[in-house]
Amino acid sequence: MTAGPSSSAPVVVTSGEPAGIGPDLCLTLADKDWPCRLVVAADPEVLEARARTLGRTLSLEVVRPDEARPHRRGHLQVLAHKARNTVVPGRLDPANAAYVLDMLTAAARGCQTGAFSAMVTAPVQKSVISQSGIAFSGHTEFLADLTGSKHPVMLLVAERLRVALATTHLPLRQVPDALSSEGLLETLRVLATGLRERFAIVDPKITVLGLNPHAGEAGHLGTEEIEVIGPAVAAARAEGIHATGPVPADTAFTPRQLTGSDAVLAMYHDQGLPVLKYAGFGLGVNITLGIPILRTSVDHGTALDLAGSGQADAGSLEAALRLALGCLGR
Repeated sequence: MTAGPSSSAPVVVTSGEPAGIGPDLCLTLADKDWPCRLVVAADPEVLEARARTLGRTLSLEVVRPDEARPHRRGHLQVLAHKARNTVVPGRLDPANAAYVLDMLTAAARGCQTGAFSAMVTAPVQKSVISQSGIAFSGHTEFLADLTGSKHPVMLLVAERLRVALATTHLPLRQVPDALSSEGLLETLRVLATGLRERFAIVDPKITVLGLNPHAGEAGHLGTEEIEVIGPAVAAARAEGIHATGPVPADTAFTPRQLTGSDAVLAMYHDQGLPVLKYAGFGLGVNITLGIPILRTSVDHGTALDLAGSGQADAGSLEAALRLALGCLGR
């Protein structure tokens, strides 16, 4: 996987919701060597307190991006941000929402300026950010707005299975109205470009799901396949994009159907992601396509009940970091 010339700039990991498992996961990055300069965006006091709770011994050093050295086991370099209130594991505090968004903003801006080569994000709690009075529907939308990107695409990866979403964090009743042939065509363009540029797939083959049961069954179970999805697939093929569909979602993920497919485009969040998370939960990665920076993320939430318990699984964060490094050619 490659995104062009390798960059020596540090990779930044944002520690996410401080009351969740984000700080726990970030601390585990010190358990091994990583082939990069690596910094964690966090409040050093939060990391130190969580390390004490977990009984972890490691060296934390506050640095600027240009001061970061190659990552070494037992050490963690920290890009310091300050939490507004004292953090208690498992206890959400809307006052710390701005702290979470400050980390994301600084990381994204740093990727835009070249201070960072990529950003990897630990999970955030959408509800508590919204409770703070800040409109927030997710990392994908936030980073798209921040970078001025008009058409971001969420792609989830679990080993060889890749599932992209035509719509992201929408109530289910809003999904049909959010779909258009023009929007789906642009999603297919972004997805095909991302598969070429991030995963080095020369001629990506994309399977496009229908919206309705049995892909509408010739219009008897819904007409979106005929009126919206089918025309988008035809237009994409006319542009040279190797897209197939719409196909019924209930059979699209069988091994036979997936043979020869590099990615599946699902129409809504819970159409495609339950399958992917079943296939690789704890090892899946979310990568945002259609934005001018490289961003990967875990495939799970904040797990407030596990924060500070020592039971959090860092597999997805490590997979997200490995994918970012792979895209950078490291």
